[in-house]
Amino acid sequence: MTARFFDPLLRAELSELQPYQPHAGAFEVRLDANESPPLLSAEAIAALAQAMIPAQYNRYPDPRAMALREAIAAQHGASPDEILVGTGSDEIIALLLTALDRPRPRAPAPAIVTPSPTFVMYRLSARARGFKVVEVPLDAAWDLDANGMKRAVDFARPNLIFVATPNNPTSTRVSVDRLRAVIEAAPEALVVVDEAYVDFAGAGAEAQGALRSAYPNVAVLRTLSKVGFAALRVGWLVGPAELVREIDKTRQPYNLPAPSQQGATFVLRELGAEIARTRDVVVAERARLSTGLAALGFSVTPSEANFVWVECERPASEVVGALAQRGVLVKSFQASGGRLLKRMRVTVGLPAENDRLLHEIAACR
Repeated sequence: MTARFFDPLLRAELSELQPYQPHAGAFEVRLDANESPPLLSAEAIAALAQAMIPAQYNRYPDPRAMALREAIAAQHGASPDEILVGTGSDEIIALLLTALDRPRPRAPAPAIVTPSPTFVMYRLSARARGFKVVEVPLDAAWDLDANGMKRAVDFARPNLIFVATPNNPTSTRVSVDRLRAVIEAAPEALVVVDEAYVDFAGAGAEAQGALRSAYPNVAVLRTLSKVGFAALRVGWLVGPAELVREIDKTRQPYNLPAPSQQGATFVLRELGAEIARTRDVVVAERARLSTGLAALGFSVTPSEANFVWVECERPASEVVGALAQRGVLVKSFQASGGRLLKRMRVTVGLPAENDRLLHEIAACR
């Protein structure tokens, strides 16, 4: 009764959406959410906890997050005026869609273009705000289909283009020449290059970040969530100062709590060695996990992220369900159908967790 009462007020696009709900329940090993394993030293944990304590609990956090923006700017060789911070990359994506939602002339709604498959929040957040979403399948090697993306740009005249590199869930990095081709084909759109997993990418990853300097319509998304600090919920955008200034008008005041601001600032200024150690362990375990899965007959896409993209011999949900019954949670993509029917995503865990996964998956084959 209540739902029907509000139907005339609700955005029509909501009827096609489901809330994003990570898997609930208790599992001995959780390798489903692309969180890095707990590798911080005891000294770093103690120092971070101390750094996060607010000077005054009765005061709001810094509304401009100046210390954090300065620390981020130093990492990127940018100005603080080019930095927008939010509650994870998710909030930044929502702010971009809120600010850049004016339909093109004669278009009924604004549009975005993304590859597919990719991070689900691009589509979910865009549809929740009335955007048309045009998705272009990745090619057979999970790289950008540059020609397909250019055709989509011509057709949709998008306000925004989202490209994750390395990409979630495929673990692959897009070719820089193809990304350049897409950027140059869309001079009137903002191209958002999402580098959430770039810390785990191999040589040459920095070239993608350099695109921001080469093209005025490029902004870069980054986060601390994938390098061991998901609890802080801190993400940021690096983009043109004039654009950041306008998007900032849509941001809620005090959007980032003081503990998150202070903790993230401390991480960026003081814990670089800890992040590097986490990266090195994850990359080494990623290789070991990939080799182990391949030895069991699974096809594993070469990964540049903190997870691996695995093809099963049977529908992925069967494997994922069997693992869940044995206390190990990974992510199935069977519901998407097509070439994702037999695909699952496995986060790289601690060595013992990865060993447990390999043991259980061998037992339930």
